[in-house]
Amino acid sequence: MRRATARRALRWAALTALSAGCAGTAVDVPDYRSVPQWSSRAVPEARGELRTQADGTRVAVRYPGWMTRDFERAATFAYDDRRPEPPVQRVTMPTGIVGDAAKGRALFLSRSKGPCTACHLVPGDDVWPAGSAGPDQSTIGDRRLPDEYLYQAVWDPRVYFPNTVMPPWGTTGIFSSEEIVHIVAYLQTLKGPVAAEKDRDRNPFTRAKPAGFGDNLDPTNNPAVVLAEDAEALWNARGPAGKACADCHEGGVPRAMRGVAPRYPKFVKSYGRAMSVEDFLEVHAPETTGRAMPSESADNLNMTMLVKRASNGLPVSVDVASPEARAALARGKATFYRKVGERNHSCADCHTIENAAGKFLGGRVLADVRTGLTKHFPTWRTDRAEVWDMRKRFQWCMTPLGMNMLASDSIEYAELELYLTSFDNGKPLSVPGIRH
Repeated sequence: MRRATARRALRWAALTALSAGCAGTAVDVPDYRSVPQWSSRAVPEARGELRTQADGTRVAVRYPGWMTRDFERAATFAYDDRRPEPPVQRVTMPTGIVGDAAKGRALFLSRSKGPCTACHLVPGDDVWPAGSAGPDQSTIGDRRLPDEYLYQAVWDPRVYFPNTVMPPWGTTGIFSSEEIVHIVAYLQTLKGPVAAEKDRDRNPFTRAKPAGFGDNLDPTNNPAVVLAEDAEALWNARGPAGKACADCHEGGVPRAMRGVAPRYPKFVKSYGRAMSVEDFLEVHAPETTGRAMPSESADNLNMTMLVKRASNGLPVSVDVASPEARAALARGKATFYRKVGERNHSCADCHTIENAAGKFLGGRVLADVRTGLTKHFPTWRTDRAEVWDMRKRFQWCMTPLGMNMLASDSIEYAELELYLTSFDNGKPLSVPGIRH
């Protein structure tokens, strides 16, 4: 009788646990030996460098307004960083600590820690915007899960669900043992009935999906269109070497650049690596015109938009068949599925339908890689009031996940971008985009 009850309890716990298990995707380990060394030519804040301060502490050099914390302990996407993900930890809930539900709730909502509400809905008008990437926990206390079970599920849910996308909060040191005791105390208070929802937008399960931003190629709607148009002056201006882009590419941008951008990123033999339009401009511009055009500079971003918009409407057609492309794609795919950072996340955790794609992470809907993520980049970020290319978007994802970002022009990011762009093959280019 006791065994049957225990088995039922375990099944019930598995179905209603904090962390959602998911089917993993096998990815072969590619060969990294042929990848060349690359010295970044990006603007200083985009190089992913670290600086030692007078007191001996190290800080990361990042864009203005970004956090400068050094996440040296956590693995990155760098090809020479082959640290595995943290080993699974089975732990015992400590005794002698009295859980405080109020402290637990504050930790559950803490933006400096998680917040856990980015994935899980719980009651409270101040819980906004809650996400749906994880199960609704509004009545988890009614499930009568043992404290010890919940403690382990927060500390390292991989003990129960090896392929979970939930971070091992305790194993990586984001939450302490005492803090997790408080979180467990809070979770046990969450019991029904749940009060009627005052605002359907607070609840990710009733919230409407974003409708978009209208015509992204309308200059009255998308400020980036104007920036792209202004780059024509740069196209026609002679650099320190006495040459302009227009001197070699006759017929104007619409004619000379038509059909170029849909083939990028691609393997460029003269540099021995995969390159995006931005990467190529970074090295090609100074070699031909003498003008510096470093990655993430305004000139680089604006010229990229100018070049890409000449091919708007044409289908993306990146090479996926040549030996060089296949090798780069394999490495890009391995990066997409690799778990890194303090939160032990991969790109696939958010951007595959098997995991969280289509669900809310906080107030943002996570896009599915198979529907295409690249054909509108560079794009105007409405919440930042500036243009971002795909690389800056990569760097932005890395930082809150607790990982030191790589240089924007790194080979690792180029091959990841190639892998993502392969899903856009056959879909029309539409640059510049506009997103939140």
